[in-house]
Amino acid sequence: MGERMRPEVVVLLGGRIRAVRRERGLSVVGLAGLSGVSRRMLTQIELGQANPSVATVDRIAAALGTTFPALAGVLGEGPPDGVEVWSAPNGSWARLLQAVETGEVFVEMWKWHLVAGDRYRASPIGGAPASMAHVLRGRLRVRTGEGERYVGAGGSARIESTADHTFEAGSDAADFLWVVTMPRTTA
Repeated sequence: MGERMRPEVVVLLGGRIRAVRRERGLSVVGLAGLSGVSRRMLTQIELGQANPSVATVDRIAAALGTTFPALAGVLGEGPPDGVEVWSAPNGSWARLLQAVETGEVFVEMWKWHLVAGDRYRASPIGGAPASMAHVLRGRLRVRTGEGERYVGAGGSARIESTADHTFEAGSDAADFLWVVTMPRTTA
């Protein structure tokens, strides 16, 4: 499984990126220069025709002076169940429940459900401190460049955010919360 988003979230984010870009008086070329995302990719994202990674949307959001959670609509009084950002055909999903911004960082809380044998690979987050996963049900396998470990229900794991890491469900489904602290970047 890759780290691709649900189609309806892609359309939502594309529309919000376009609106914020226009509000800031930026052209697509200008935003491409600030974000490091190609003009072609930005156009496809704005039209809901490309399915970018969360890391790509984070770069675009930073260039616009905002954040992924703000674009997704989960800051402040967001939807009570969050926004289902990712899902897989066999029933796995991830919801961004809430986010809190401070001057230097913002904190995202995600709820995950991975079905047996399913996995999700997360990209590194430059400059981010470690994240935390807390298993609510089942058994979660966390693989990093340093190795792997298993976390059972009621257990928690600290995960370095500056390297690739993969979450995998074991022989049963795994439900877990993932708390990520992101550095506040400016374009």
